[in-house]
Amino acid sequence: MERSLEKHSLEFLKRLLDTPGPSGFESAPARVWREEAATFAEDVHGDTTGNSYATVNGGGAPKVMLAGHIDEIGLMITHVDDEGFLYFDGIGGWDPQVLVGQRVRVLAKKELVRGVVGKKPIHLIKPDEREKASKITDLWIDVGAANKAEVAERGIRVGDPCVLDTTVMELGPRLLASRSIDNRIGAFVVLEAIRLLAKEKKSKAAVTAVATAQEEIGYHGGGAQTSAYTVEPDVALVVDVTFATDSPGSDKKELGDHKLGGGPVLARGSSSHVLVFERLVEIAEKEKIPHTITANPKYSSTDADAIYLVRHGIPTGLISVPNRYMHSPNEIIDPNDLVNAARLIAAFCRSLKPGESWIP
Repeated sequence: MERSLEKHSLEFLKRLLDTPGPSGFESAPARVWREEAATFAEDVHGDTTGNSYATVNGGGAPKVMLAGHIDEIGLMITHVDDEGFLYFDGIGGWDPQVLVGQRVRVLAKKELVRGVVGKKPIHLIKPDEREKASKITDLWIDVGAANKAEVAERGIRVGDPCVLDTTVMELGPRLLASRSIDNRIGAFVVLEAIRLLAKEKKSKAAVTAVATAQEEIGYHGGGAQTSAYTVEPDVALVVDVTFATDSPGSDKKELGDHKLGGGPVLARGSSSHVLVFERLVEIAEKEKIPHTITANPKYSSTDADAIYLVRHGIPTGLISVPNRYMHSPNEIIDPNDLVNAARLIAAFCRSLKPGESWIP
């Protein structure tokens, strides 16, 4: 199957994925998102938290919020030693093994500075330690500086964020590989959904897409909490990624059966409102949109966990896109899943009527 994303949308997606923006430092991809939103949406703006908003049919009812977080996992400089080596900690959840030997971009004050992640060569590691997993504290970043002063001359300071120095790769005839797929594709999908609504002009609802900030470190609720308080929607949908279980080592008994190209994954339980879930399933079946279902008996670890308890409670649905190799330099998705997620969201918004009750 070929990729079904339109050329313009595919180029926008690539630009969004390639723009560095780890949690707390999302301003660059947020600007890319708002620039695209301004070509078709109303009331496009940002807020002090780093969230970005775009609305279609602003005078309509009910009010709908579509949330996808725009941040990515990254690194932060914690120390510069006298020899000019940079030590770091993770922004978000990393498996340190995937960092060894990677190229990075330091988002320094003056410019993007390239470096490499260093580690003691295996020849110099004691035999009894060779089988042990690397820790972030065993690693450093080498930017080719001779000393600490040269690092400072290049504008690098403690607290500077970093991302891995990778770009989008088209993998075969239908897949894409990239860093930042988790979850910049969520911000992409919600904008594509309101693009569809803006073209059709069939929805009675006022729909606001939000590119939320700081989800990967959002133990306090992140930008999803503040933006939901601001929008005060009658109903909300969250778009994130979930584990694709079509690769070696995945336990379908634990995670479910979710394939790349299998369509959006609809969550049950936890922060997913029962009536919103049932409406999504009904629409997916009616529109013949492929989909699977996942169980979240405790929590979803997404923006939905922050949104559904805002104000008096917001009926919230969670739509996820299957993703291989999550939190790695090369996460992999099928763009057709993005298209189907946007179609499902647009159809959901069209189905809404003013005054609907979400009381189970």
